[in-house]
Amino acid sequence: MLADLQNAYIQAVERAGASTVNVSTAQRPYGPPWGQWPRRGFGSGVILDDKGHILTTHHVVDGAEKVIVTFADGRVLSGAVVGGDEETDIAVVRVDGKEFRAADYANSDELKVGQPVLAIGNPLGLPGGPTVTSGVVSSLRRHLGRGPGDGIPVIQTDAAVNPGNSGGPLVDLRGRVVAINTATIPYAEGIGFAIPINAALAAAREIVAHGHVQRPWLGIGGYDVDRRLAAYYGIESRHGVFAAEITPGSPAEGAGLQVGDVVTSIAGKPLTGVADLVEALRERTIGDSIEIEAERRGQRVHVKATLGARPW
Repeated sequence: MLADLQNAYIQAVERAGASTVNVSTAQRPYGPPWGQWPRRGFGSGVILDDKGHILTTHHVVDGAEKVIVTFADGRVLSGAVVGGDEETDIAVVRVDGKEFRAADYANSDELKVGQPVLAIGNPLGLPGGPTVTSGVVSSLRRHLGRGPGDGIPVIQTDAAVNPGNSGGPLVDLRGRVVAINTATIPYAEGIGFAIPINAALAAAREIVAHGHVQRPWLGIGGYDVDRRLAAYYGIESRHGVFAAEITPGSPAEGAGLQVGDVVTSIAGKPLTGVADLVEALRERTIGDSIEIEAERRGQRVHVKATLGARPW
């Protein structure tokens, strides 16, 4: 049994390692007084398809003027950034060539806490090929965000992830990519984060097709409703999103929403605040028609909006 487990680890590494790459970047050099020395960066990536697209993280290639991709078979090719998405921290690089072996991808929605995983990458830019560390899925309910609804849910793992691992794969024992490594907490041990592969692939496909990620847009800006806000404005609802701004020409304006409305549900799903609104929109696509319930001066109103494409 121990031998079988050992073989499973080895075969998973061999299978995933063949489609894992090193991504090196260079930016505009520093000027005086430091001299003309280029700023260099390093990370990892995964072969997305047989057309030369490489899946990596946005922060690895952000601002890069030169990208070099090193493959498991020893090839070193120059790459170009197709596009990136800061919100999901996903980017796509393209290299010219042929005979690229795309990675195998799992369904990250089927992951379980406690499931063994392997992190493969290029930690600290060390020579000698990729490094492999092992661990388990520690949590499926983490978020890396800068504000309400910002970012996406991430997977937490205790597999050692260091600078340079970013963009590399987190794989299961069948060698299938389940997530893309993205971040660590420098003052903590055994805590790494990875972007679920379902979300990463969805963003990557948008980038390949459009150069950026197209997202549905309602055109409302507001605040979480709490007791203080409800008391100040005389709002009966104790949850929802207070509409502080309705963008002119937006789907929200077209649907008849007004400043001062409190959006309490979308498509029958109650909203506790802005984070729920963002999450509800993330689950939709451009062109979807959604039912919106709101409170307006003590009265319930129902409107229907057709989501547009976010203009930024």
